[in-house]
Amino acid sequence: MPASDEQLTVAVGDASFSAVYARPAEPTATVVVAHGAGAGMGHPFLHGFTDALNSLGVATLRFNFPYREAGRKFPDRPPMAIAAWRAAMAAARAQADAHGDRGPVWAAGKSFGGRMASMAAAEGMDVAGLVYLGYPLHAPGKPEKLRDEHLYGLGTPMLFLQGTRDTFATPGILEDVVSRIGPNAVLQWAEGGDHSFAVAGKKRPAGEVGASLAAPVAAFIAAHSQGGGPSLTCRSAS
Repeated sequence: MPASDEQLTVAVGDASFSAVYARPAEPTATVVVAHGAGAGMGHPFLHGFTDALNSLGVATLRFNFPYREAGRKFPDRPPMAIAAWRAAMAAARAQADAHGDRGPVWAAGKSFGGRMASMAAAEGMDVAGLVYLGYPLHAPGKPEKLRDEHLYGLGTPMLFLQGTRDTFATPGILEDVVSRIGPNAVLQWAEGGDHSFAVAGKKRPAGEVGASLAAPVAAFIAAHSQGGGPSLTCRSAS
């Protein structure tokens, strides 16, 4: 039976934001998913990604950052974004507890959303693992200004899913960063993908593109839920 969406309102300080929770029967884990800087939780990419995770037996909670909820274009500053992440994780755990689910709760994010998740984890947010759907390691054309310092202190499992044509992460630099994080970090390449995982000459709906990333994410979570997990590797996503 397909998972059905449940609309939630999550409080953070004096503000609140929307979230959508979806739970398949007897989920093995829960993944909280944040959007990128330029699109909200309703973007087809994220919708496709979470629907596909649900079909693989993983519950999901995707949410809007407060700036998006308020209709603003400029992303929240890190303190607010991190507070929103903490609130979203707490909401996901409350949903899991209400259903008697005991699986791990992971954090995943597209670009800005993933980076803010990693910063929240660096500041002590309790999370089983992190998934980056296109980590914004640096601004396009500015590889000398890396956003990596906080990553090296994280001991949780981390999966970097990255397009080989992503201008926000020079391949050689990202490979070096991931190798220096340690064996808890895995880099998986999407051959030909840009920052949105679109491949030149291969037109696919955004929902289909997002859905294509669910299988490697579910497999990574399952491997670590069993107490193991792959060491650093660089390979292509399906």
